[in-house]
Amino acid sequence: MQVHIFSHADTYDRHAGRLGARLYARVVEDAAAEDLPDGARVLDVGTGPGRIPRALKAKRPEWTVDGVDIEPKMIEYARGRDPENRVTFTVGDVAALPYPDASFDLIVSSISQHHWADVEGGVRDLRRVIRPGGQVWIYDARFALGKALRAAQKSFDSVRKERKSLLIARLTARA
Repeated sequence: MQVHIFSHADTYDRHAGRLGARLYARVVEDAAAEDLPDGARVLDVGTGPGRIPRALKAKRPEWTVDGVDIEPKMIEYARGRDPENRVTFTVGDVAALPYPDASFDLIVSSISQHHWADVEGGVRDLRRVIRPGGQVWIYDARFALGKALRAAQKSFDSVRKERKSLLIARLTARA
């Protein structure tokens, strides 16, 4: 019997916290530095144990912050790590997000895109739920973002790649 790390949220959180701390801090700093208004709504896609949304909410309490993940055990764990319910955590697939059109001002995703079963569908649905002028930032390994970038060319007004230790795709929705 194979044990899958994603079904053990506490173990995953320990490893992710140790291995991904610098990346998560960067995502939070990048987002917090955006000139979003009070009341802006931000989504973390593939939130796992919810580290990024909790840190974002702590840094920018005037924002509404959501996290979505396909794994129910991750969402249950994330909710347990947020006893004040400051962040809304929801089970959902990136290719069929459980949100109305144009719900978010900023969407971030860190190291989850390479796990998406339907990358094109995921990018299309991210475009659906981002507000006009909003941005989607996907942080992932360079080799993994090719499909997402090709799909984004069809739906987004602007697609920018930043090459650093990870490739970041910055997608801007048409106004």
